[in-house]
Amino acid sequence: MVDALGLPVEYKITEGQRHDLVVASDLIERIKPNCLLADKAYNSDAFRQQLNHLQCIDVIPPKVNRIVTIDYDKNLYQARSEIECTFNLLKQARRFATRYEKTLRNYAAVIAIGCSMLWLRI
Repeated sequence: MVDALGLPVEYKITEGQRHDLVVASDLIERIKPNCLLADKAYNSDAFRQQLNHLQCIDVIPPKVNRIVTIDYDKNLYQARSEIECTFNLLKQARRFATRYEKTLRNYAAVIAIGCSMLWLRI
């Protein structure tokens, strides 16, 4: 998760084949955001109910196959480019992008170093 400036505030490492929505519930419980910008992959009723329970504004476009479409703020959704730019900056480090590290501990250290570099703007 990143803040409004695109700086990382929290992360959780998952297996490559696991969907991010599985751990997203855990992250929003820890962060308790006021507003959440996410892509179509996070468009599930259970996730939206959790956001409503936390009184968080959800800006998630509906999937094409959704029966009842849900409106979202398209102008605010454009700010999601900050999230993509953050991941782009992190993936500039080849070690981060290709996950050379074999152990979770070492890979978490690489992520922590990359996030701290973004915070320090090195």
